Amino acid sequence: MSDVITLMEQVPSFYFGLVLVLGLLVGSFLNVVIYRLPVMMQRSWEADCAETFPDSNIKVDNSTFNLVLPRSRCPKCNHLIGSLENIPLVSWLLQKGRCKHCDCKIPARYPSIELLTGLMSLAVAYFIPFGWPVLFALFFTWTLISLTFIDVDTMLLPDQLTLPLVWLGLLVNMSGTFTGLQDAVLGAVFGYLTLWSIYWAFKLLTGKEGMGYGDFKLLAALGAWFGWQALPLIIIISSFAGAILGIIMIALSKDKQSKPMPFGPYLAIAGWVYLVYGTELNELYLSLIL
Repeated sequence: MSDVITLMEQVPSFYFGLVLVLGLLVGSFLNVVIYRLPVMMQRSWEADCAETFPDSNIKVDNSTFNLVLPRSRCPKCNHLIGSLENIPLVSWLLQKGRCKHCDCKIPARYPSIELLTGLMSLAVAYFIPFGWPVLFALFFTWTLISLTFIDVDTMLLPDQLTLPLVWLGLLVNMSGTFTGLQDAVLGAVFGYLTLWSIYWAFKLLTGKEGMGYGDFKLLAALGAWFGWQALPLIIIISSFAGAILGIIMIALSKDKQSKPMPFGPYLAIAGWVYLVYGTELNELYLSLIL
């Protein structure tokens, strides 16, 4: 193991190639998380409701369904997907984006998420110093990718991902990896309270809910990772990203009616941008306000 670590330190191309492959493999697993975790949450809610209200006639599916089982199958022909058909990116390209048994089209989203995860992992390896920080940064990146696509699909930011991200941020910063522990604790508190306050102010003024509680927890997690000082810049970046992408989506949409838009993806974008460019952005931000 020590020889591999030495090789990664001395041969950057080997290190970056290893991280890219790891990112592609993790991206394949993230596809599973993004699809299955909301279904698992739905089943859990249904089971809780059925137990609490036994006369409600809620149907509960007790079949095994988790991140491992049942194994992935083609939704059309029910063909069990083998290991050779599940090689990240490569299998999709070789099969021309279709099931080799029934020719059912496989959405390009799956290899896109794998490629995105691989490239973002590569960027993390390039910008973050070699060692424990890069491992923490990779986990942070992978969690943000999962949260982003789950929020896009379901308008949910699962506690199963946001809360561990908060606690891990605090643990990572016990040794001052990205910020001091005191700043991390204050970042988690102020991150949550900032959006919580905006939520209630908006609700009292309009009677409507402007965002979900998952957004509070995600900003708390970002504060726990980077400290309270990073929060203003993260909020600015997320708001800017939300405005730009929102305008583009409205312009491209055929349905011009207003629809709820998740804020979690923009927070995730801002958090990841801060991860890789935090120092430069802080210097630019301070130069502008001072």
